[in-house]
Amino acid sequence: MRSNYSDAEWKTRCELAALYRILAHHRMTDHIYTHISARVPGTDEHHFLINPYGLMFHEITASSLVKIDMHGRILESGSKGPQRVNTAGFMIHSAVHMARHDISCVVHTHTAAGIAVSAQEQGLLPISQHALKFYERISYHEYEGIASDEAERARLVADLGNNKAMVLRNHGLLAAGTTVAEAFIVIYYLERACQAQVAALAGGSRLTYPPVAVRQHTAQQFAELDIADNLAIDTGGLQSYHQVGFDAAIRLIKDDAPRYDS
Repeated sequence: MRSNYSDAEWKTRCELAALYRILAHHRMTDHIYTHISARVPGTDEHHFLINPYGLMFHEITASSLVKIDMHGRILESGSKGPQRVNTAGFMIHSAVHMARHDISCVVHTHTAAGIAVSAQEQGLLPISQHALKFYERISYHEYEGIASDEAERARLVADLGNNKAMVLRNHGLLAAGTTVAEAFIVIYYLERACQAQVAALAGGSRLTYPPVAVRQHTAQQFAELDIADNLAIDTGGLQSYHQVGFDAAIRLIKDDAPRYDS
């Protein structure tokens, strides 16, 4: 299968398959009902890679990913498993990919903590360092039912704006990245922030909040790391902190069988 793809596409396939396995390792799955997608590099067409509907996250390999267009129609089937995709599930991904050309990878999860925070009126609280990464940099989209209506795409991307993280009210979480590695870092921090919030609220004690100036300072520190990462990518500079974190996560799943890069 490797010889069927350009070097750039195979690299993206391997990274995306690894991210599926990593989220399975961290139990950020919902059986077969959520998705991670990545833009196919090296083409002006709106073509994307996504999991075949029916495979579990821990079963995904680079060659099993399905290539689809902006409508979720299959352009190229994967090497194994069901040869179809969940079109409704891709509606959210296609909205972001079509509107945000700076985004290469989109993650959508239905974790218990993510759904819990999505149902809390106050949204994500600035009560942990993880949450402060998203202070004044997280979006919210109201629930409209199962995401099968193409008209919702415009409203979803309008709500996302220029952010890379969003809470889908009464639904779950969305994270995006310029690279697959960045998308992993975003969803990891967002999920951990939600877990911390649910645990803190369950404790029943009064919560403490950092001063607004500290919240803004911490968010800016994270933003500067992200800017440095993108600069490193553009100039061929030092390995980014996104990539360092992603490579470390890959070591958690690199020996799983079948290999993610097969």
